[in-house]
Amino acid sequence: MEKITKDMLIGDILNVFPDAVKYLLEMGMFCVGCPASQGETLEQACMVHGIDADDMVQKLNEEFTAASKKSD
Repeated sequence: MEKITKDMLIGDILNVFPDAVKYLLEMGMFCVGCPASQGETLEQACMVHGIDADDMVQKLNEEFTAASKKSD
């Protein structure tokens, strides 16, 4: 995966970047443990929670890139 996009499923994001939970929680998305969230896109989840999806994507990609560099 090159980067996280807002059309990705929450479950898929968490499968490749488990630490995303931390950042989703920081942004107020406390439903990450909910089974329904696994089948929602990031954009859908952001819309439900009143969060700007583009801001969320930017934050997650910054953290994903940083984590990827540390593991190289």
